[in-house]
Amino acid sequence: MAVASARHILVKTEKLAQELKEKIAKGADFGQLAKKHSTCPSKKKGGDLGEFKRGQMVKAFDDVVFKKELLKVHGPIKTRFGYHLIQTIYRS
Repeated sequence: MAVASARHILVKTEKLAQELKEKIAKGADFGQLAKKHSTCPSKKKGGDLGEFKRGQMVKAFDDVVFKKELLKVHGPIKTRFGYHLIQTIYRS
């Protein structure tokens, strides 16, 4: 069973997600932005979701974590929860 560790920032609008992504690209700290802006309880840990198995997250989220490039910030990815910026730390 594939497992991964990822962190994310969850916000209500695509516009805000895009703005945050641009800040990260210019060197802003992902964890600090997560603490300030994310609507997910994981924000307390800088957006860190810890380790989870494939299929535990919604499909659009899973697809990014298990298929896209590691350590790169992907998104905005829309789910029923809002817009995510996702960074996969590792996966097996």
